[in-house]
Amino acid sequence: MGQPMALSIEPTTACNLKCPECPSGLRSFSRPVGSLEFENFVRIIDDLHTELCYLNLYFQGEPYLNKDFYRMVSYAHQKSIFTATSTNAHYLDDENARLTVLSGLDKLVISMDGTDQQTYQKYRRGGDIEKVFNGIISILKWKKHLKIRNPLVLLQFIIFKSNQHQINEIKKIASDLQVDHLVFKTAQLYDYSKKADLLPDNPSWSRYRMQNDGILKINNSMKNHCWRMWSSSVITWDGRIVPCCFDKDANHQMGKLNDSTFDQIWRGEEYNRFRQQIFTSRKGIEICSNCSEGTKTWA
Repeated sequence: MGQPMALSIEPTTACNLKCPECPSGLRSFSRPVGSLEFENFVRIIDDLHTELCYLNLYFQGEPYLNKDFYRMVSYAHQKSIFTATSTNAHYLDDENARLTVLSGLDKLVISMDGTDQQTYQKYRRGGDIEKVFNGIISILKWKKHLKIRNPLVLLQFIIFKSNQHQINEIKKIASDLQVDHLVFKTAQLYDYSKKADLLPDNPSWSRYRMQNDGILKINNSMKNHCWRMWSSSVITWDGRIVPCCFDKDANHQMGKLNDSTFDQIWRGEEYNRFRQQIFTSRKGIEICSNCSEGTKTWA
């Protein structure tokens, strides 16, 4: 078994917004809140870059709040690693947009879950949709001005009951702005059995379904397999290794980089025990119970 070809590294758990279905937004972490140091990032990349193809500089939090974000992207880019991140775009002013394009970032996912302020702020609490529009425009402007193709700009629209009526409008906005892709995403909810009021009316736009007893259940057959366990991993800002992006509070810690090398953790007893549990009883793993892997949804 080789090392993972894909990795998510968390620049920070801090966030400027208060989205109600996000641990960063809710300020509900039981793990420490903080930011990744550039020197620790360099050690990770130096250790794994020979087999690493894809790096997502995002897990929880707003990546642009890390003061070394551009340096991290540039360092990974110099190692020929495809880099991506996801942002709420509130820090993409003109200068930061320029630095983003120059950093070598390959893919930029920008979340905009509404087409007007009233709808947008129902989920992106504390957010300003004008900043999102301006951030997109600035990124596209600098790509053109600097004659640099990347980052590919993906406009992401999470479908809720509150914005389901704006699907056609967001398609027009994406076309008018000339972003590279428009991505529709089904909403992930915590304690989803009690939050049907957040979900869109069209069941094909949701990863959950209503049972006869009135309780929501994820639309997933939960088969005993998961490709992520052998192809990717997640590293929190303070060096905790967790199996995937659904373990947002790092409850299933495979090890810490302060205590062991990544390879020792990746091939270690705890990781292999977790992989074996995936094969035998995936339904019994809490983070898997809300996982979209294997769901059949429109978005």
